[in-house]
Amino acid sequence: MIRVKVPATSANMGPGFDTLGIAFNLYNIFEFSEEDEGVLFSGFKKEFSNENNIVYKTMMICFNKYNYKPKGLSIRLVEENIPISRGLGSSSTCIVAGLLGADYIMGNILSTEELFKIGVEIEGHPDNIAPAFFGGMVVSVMEEDDVIYNEIKVKEGIKFVAIIPEFELSTSLARGVLPKEVNFKDAIYNVSRVSLMISAFSNGRYDLLKYACKDALHENYRSPLIKNYNLVYNKCISLGALSCFLSGAGPTIMAIIKKDDNEIIKNIKVFLENEHINWDVKELSLDKLGAKSYKGDTNER
Repeated sequence: MIRVKVPATSANMGPGFDTLGIAFNLYNIFEFSEEDEGVLFSGFKKEFSNENNIVYKTMMICFNKYNYKPKGLSIRLVEENIPISRGLGSSSTCIVAGLLGADYIMGNILSTEELFKIGVEIEGHPDNIAPAFFGGMVVSVMEEDDVIYNEIKVKEGIKFVAIIPEFELSTSLARGVLPKEVNFKDAIYNVSRVSLMISAFSNGRYDLLKYACKDALHENYRSPLIKNYNLVYNKCISLGALSCFLSGAGPTIMAIIKKDDNEIIKNIKVFLENEHINWDVKELSLDKLGAKSYKGDTNER
């Protein structure tokens, strides 16, 4: 039996559409073992306790790729701390965990790099998968069939606040509203902002994030799908957030604040309560380790 712990992730970070992602200290934990027969799901909601489960489908892709036929499987969701369809990488945790679980059952025959490549093939883009596997802030690009990635060192001095709506937003819907083409001006706008963002994180110039996290490729198209988006976004900025961005495809809004700012989170909660906006607020910090697996209950591999 093996346990797998996978962090939440936030993709895009404003201008880094489909290329930037970051991992946080919020986790889903799964447990896997090979059984004598059948497939047992436990810990999942009823609608996910079947062979359409993303974890199961991922495992079967991996098994089929390497011609492994398990006798039976036990797939258990031990802890679910990452809400579904909120832009925090819930589906990526399922893919990464499924791959690590499948590899364990096959006898640990694959490297992390090989598993990562399969994960990107399943997900279709690497922005969540890369930080989920490797932790930290990661930039990744597709070069034909290869995935090229590199960690961005983040200087101390900040923390993150996830403002999470009570409603879901499907990734397919959020992608469906995007334009087929973008104009040259918008492309230059994002290239300049994402370059500034990487330098700001690397050098600790967090005063620049108010410019660097702006986007012209996806947020303006997706934000109308999210009730109260502009109200919450603008309030976070007025309360002193260094910057805000739409987490992944949304609907979660991610705010970046100074590490020693202990008031803004309380003020955001008071504002939401006064406006009768039933959104959750979570303080998050960077996860630097990525997905980890444990044999039994305690021994980390």
